[in-house]
Amino acid sequence: MLLPAWEMCLYGVLAVGSHLYAFYEVHQVSQKYEAAMDRRFGLEPGTLFQGLKKDPMDFEWSYWIEWGRERILWLLAGHLLVSQVSRLLVEKYKPWCLMVYGMAACWLLLGVKGFAVILFHATISFAVAQFQLSLLTWLCSLILLFTLRIPAVEEAKRKWYDTENEYYLLLFTVSVRCLFCTSFSLEYCWHGPAQKSSHSFLWMLAYVFYYPTFHNGPLLNFDEFSKQMRRQEAFSLRTNLSILIMGIIRIFFWWCLAELMIHLMYIHALYSSAPPLEAASYWALGGLALAQVLFFYVKYLVLYGVPALLLQMDGLKPPALPCCVSLMHSFTKMWRSFDVGLHRFLVRYIYVPMGGSQSSLLGTLFSTALTFAFVSYWHGGQSYLWYWGALNWLGVITENGVKRILSVSLIQELIDRFFSPRIRRRLHAVLASVSTSMLILSNLIFLGGSHIGKIYWNRIFMEGWPWATLTVLGFLYCYSHVGIEWEQKYAVN
Repeated sequence: MLLPAWEMCLYGVLAVGSHLYAFYEVHQVSQKYEAAMDRRFGLEPGTLFQGLKKDPMDFEWSYWIEWGRERILWLLAGHLLVSQVSRLLVEKYKPWCLMVYGMAACWLLLGVKGFAVILFHATISFAVAQFQLSLLTWLCSLILLFTLRIPAVEEAKRKWYDTENEYYLLLFTVSVRCLFCTSFSLEYCWHGPAQKSSHSFLWMLAYVFYYPTFHNGPLLNFDEFSKQMRRQEAFSLRTNLSILIMGIIRIFFWWCLAELMIHLMYIHALYSSAPPLEAASYWALGGLALAQVLFFYVKYLVLYGVPALLLQMDGLKPPALPCCVSLMHSFTKMWRSFDVGLHRFLVRYIYVPMGGSQSSLLGTLFSTALTFAFVSYWHGGQSYLWYWGALNWLGVITENGVKRILSVSLIQELIDRFFSPRIRRRLHAVLASVSTSMLILSNLIFLGGSHIGKIYWNRIFMEGWPWATLTVLGFLYCYSHVGIEWEQKYAVN
């Protein structure tokens, strides 16, 4: 530990204490506006926590929990059964058993037309990949992604289903499948003729229709998937059973925590109404921001935790689950350690092929911009997503620019001469607190829209200057110290 123990304890106490008090303030605001939120949004009666009402306004959470209860969890249980039986009896044919099951589950859930759409995307992607031109493959992928946003095509697909929820399931599934098709096609382009047998159309179908990652990810690049799926390991039913039980307990805990948060704090209902945000105290406003990003983190521990557990049961290594957002102290760290699978995809297929950090300054700026442009478009392409992508691009290039400047030998010598390691660590936390404030702002735009970002910018940085701004940066300084210490102690990549 670089800093004195008492100093780190102080930062830890201030970080935890400020979280708890801010959440208390959010709970108070939630109670104050409960009747108004109930009339406007229809708060649901609590089932898990009796006597409390539940905020139903997070669409993604409500949507996937409802589908999970109705069908998806049962289909995942079926996948688990097929997987374990095939590993036990016919390990050699496991990929094909799981492929057939995934295709059957897709047909059952999305219907024959939904199944045909995904098969069509895979077939077109494979056909274009035969030309072995990466640019042509990307053009095909972008066109297929664009077809999901054509109003006439959207309207036609809606008519296939009785409810909007069923149509959205197809939309979300095809969006994720586009990334899987792109991954396979680019790997096909990059491998020589000797390796084409391991990149056959049958392997593409096994990859695209692999059910645990089918609807919502996480993303696993094709090379990682195929290498691990081919690897035959000793199978132990007892070991797998213990992994399953511990995994279920862990996911159940995360689910309970997420439910508790939206029972005690009406985060999303409050964000859907501007007047409470504009009237809330600075503590409540900060607490809502923390609650929003932490709920998003816990939500994805559940939504990615379930498929990650099944990947483990299948003998595969899933991408690491998201790291706690309260420990994030830079844009770069956030992108590397929140959605690890998506980060690997973006780096492998966009950032590095376009030159990445090895190219000139303009090349690095361009490859980074292209990466964030794609991820903004893939998420939906709405105007607030472009703002979010632009903020993240600015954040990443600013952080990398500062690192490059500080790594210049002359500057490094001056820093080493005039600043002790402890002073350098504190200055690092000062810079990290500024970066974290912009990171939270960008995440609020992503989760709540540009109007939420404007409210926070005006209240914290414009109307609140200097005291509210400096107080926020002071607490973020404490959070940054905790995050930096955690990163150094546990060597988080």
